[in-house]
Amino acid sequence: MKPKQIDNSQGRLFQQRLSSQLNPSHELYKLSKIIEWEYFEKEFSGLFIENNGASAKPIRLVVGLIMLQQMNGYSDEGAVDEWVENPYWQFFCGYDYLQWIKPIDPSSLSRWRGRLGKDGVEKILQSTIKTALKEGAVSARSLSRVIADTTVMEKNITFPTDAKLYYNGIKALVRIAKNNDLVLRQTYTFLSKTALRKSAQYVHARQMKRAARERKRLKTYLGRVYRDIKSKLVSNPILFTIHEPVLEIISKVLSQTKESKDKVYSIHEPHVECIAKGKVHKKYEFGCKVSLVITHKDGLALSVQAIHGNPYDGHTLKDVLKNSEKLSGVKIKEAFVDKGYRGHSVKEIEIHISGKKRGLTTWLYKKINRRQAIEPQISHMKNEGKLGRNFLKGRFGDVLNATLCGVGHNLKLIKRKLFQPMRFGLNLKTA
Repeated sequence: MKPKQIDNSQGRLFQQRLSSQLNPSHELYKLSKIIEWEYFEKEFSGLFIENNGASAKPIRLVVGLIMLQQMNGYSDEGAVDEWVENPYWQFFCGYDYLQWIKPIDPSSLSRWRGRLGKDGVEKILQSTIKTALKEGAVSARSLSRVIADTTVMEKNITFPTDAKLYYNGIKALVRIAKNNDLVLRQTYTFLSKTALRKSAQYVHARQMKRAARERKRLKTYLGRVYRDIKSKLVSNPILFTIHEPVLEIISKVLSQTKESKDKVYSIHEPHVECIAKGKVHKKYEFGCKVSLVITHKDGLALSVQAIHGNPYDGHTLKDVLKNSEKLSGVKIKEAFVDKGYRGHSVKEIEIHISGKKRGLTTWLYKKINRRQAIEPQISHMKNEGKLGRNFLKGRFGDVLNATLCGVGHNLKLIKRKLFQPMRFGLNLKTA
């Protein structure tokens, strides 16, 4: 059914309204007044059908929770718990009376994200851009000059080694057998755990031949369990169809070598890519590449896209700039990028690549030199937001998490610029 509406029209005899108790100068209080909640009601109400099932939770509640979660870097459970404890969070989500119970199950946020999809979260990001523009946090002119860069959004997986892959593969297959009442000849549960521990100990002691022997033993165990369970599943076409993706992943793990391409680095996240960004402290990162576009002057995120396949940065520039123009509604005139974008195919927009020093005016030299301003913005998204480690499953989760990180970043920027003007030395409106 259609989502419920939050009704604050009826007064309560023994309870005061939050609007009369909370500090009207608080940042969240003010922020809740400038966001166009009616826009979300109009856009997302079409995701539901009439007269079928129970009524969905109010759209403002869910969208507000998602915004607050991204602004503070909370998990689903942490966001719901904080909502109960924080009256400003409740007021931000449209409630004018204090609530004592959880408004939503944390797992419902995951289902709502799946329902919103890529287009839905981009609409939320687009709304933050329009709010910043309408309230004067950024100017329309600043949206035409941007900085673009890429980073790696790591997935929530352990650092992959062959021994751990083999061990996790055995656990996954034994779990399938247990859930479907399949009797295996041998599960190797205890032996594989012992082999994994010995492998780690030998590597730590630099006894590589012994470690290789334990890895080979683990691979043998995995192969035996894989062939055993596959032979039992073949006789049941329905079960085989259900578990065929896992069997394909295990088969790829058994066949891949050091020189193989498109290797599997995680059993539960097989799409994870190994990306080398040239960092001294972290040679390889496992996740996916994320392309960001922010305004040159203010740092407002216009586009945050997850890009799979580890493409060359220059080949991604045209699409991300086009996406930025779609969300902001402003034609981009200039873009400032690093040397990783050499060889791009953008013709309509003037692209300035860092490192050039000759033949530049002082003004343009300063603008190019400011390209590195995107680096601290990325750092804030990773350390304070949720770009540093993605807990959402699959490639679809990569797309959602990246865009939602841009939502949280923009809301924090709006909150600082409009409601903390002394930090910027500005004289902006505070009402």
